Amino acid sequence: MLSDRAYMRSDYPRQTTSMLTWIICALVAAFVMQFTFERWLHSNIVTAFFALSPYALAKWHIWTFVTYAFLHADVLHLLLNGLGLYLIGRELAPLLGSRRFLSFYAAAAIGGGLLWIAVHAAAGGGTVLMGASSAVAALFILFACIYPEREVTFLLFFVVPITLKPKLLAWILVGMETLGFLFSELPGGSFDTGIAHSAHLGGMLTGWLYHRLFHANNGWDRAASPVIQLPAWLRKRQKSKASQPAFKIDLKGPSNLRSEVDRILDKINSEGFGSLTEQEKRLLDEARDLLSRH
Repeated sequence: MLSDRAYMRSDYPRQTTSMLTWIICALVAAFVMQFTFERWLHSNIVTAFFALSPYALAKWHIWTFVTYAFLHADVLHLLLNGLGLYLIGRELAPLLGSRRFLSFYAAAAIGGGLLWIAVHAAAGGGTVLMGASSAVAALFILFACIYPEREVTFLLFFVVPITLKPKLLAWILVGMETLGFLFSELPGGSFDTGIAHSAHLGGMLTGWLYHRLFHANNGWDRAASPVIQLPAWLRKRQKSKASQPAFKIDLKGPSNLRSEVDRILDKINSEGFGSLTEQEKRLLDEARDLLSRH
C-alpha cells in the first residue's frame, strides 16, 4: 500500500537531487572549466568547441545547439541565469518530471539557437552565442501559460517590489525583446547592447509551442482555459458519450491494488504528477481514503 512504499515514510531519506539541481550544477561546472582553460591556460578551446557560432556550424559542430546553453561569459551572466532558472524551474520541475524538464531545457536551447543562427548566419567567425537565457525565457513563458493569473512579486532594480500577473509580465518581456531585436541586434541597428534578443525570442516561442502542442493537449493543465475563446455558437459541439462506470478499487485483490499503486507512484517519481490520467488520480484518492480508515 501507500504507506508500505519506502519513500512515503518519514524515516526514509527522500531524493534530494532533482534534474533542476543537476542542470544548475552542470552550468557551474561548465563555467569552472571555461575559467580554467581561458584564464589560466589562455586557451579558448571550450568556447570554440561548445559555444554556438556560424564558424562552429561550418565545422559541423551540431551539438553546439544545446551545449551553448551551459556556457556563460562571466560570473554575473551565470548568476542571473542560474537564479532565473532556479526560481522558475522549481515551480515547473515537479509538474513536468525529470525527463520532460530536461527535454524541455534542450528544446528551448535549440529553439533559441535556431533563431539566433538564422539572424547571424552571415556574421563573422567572432560572433558566438552562450548562456542559458533562452531556456530561462522558455520556462517563464511556459509558466505564464500554465499559471496566467497567479500574482508574482519581484524587485525592480533589486529595490522596488512590484506585483504582476505572469500573463502581463510575459507580454511586457516579449515586447521588450522584440524592440531590442529590431533596434539593437539586427544589422544596422541604432545601438548594440550585446544581448542575444533573437535567442530569447526563440526560447519564448519554444515555450509557447510546447504548451499549445503538448502540455495543454495532453490535459496536464486541466484547470486553465484559453484567455480568448471563440463564441459558444462557433465552438465544435461534442457528441454525448455514454456515462462511464465509476472506477472502483478491487478490495478483494490487495496484491493487484498494491502493484497498481506502486506503478502510479513510480510514474509520478519519473514523469511528474501532471502525467497521470484521471483514472490513475481517482485510484490514488480512493487508496488514500482506504488507508485512512485502517
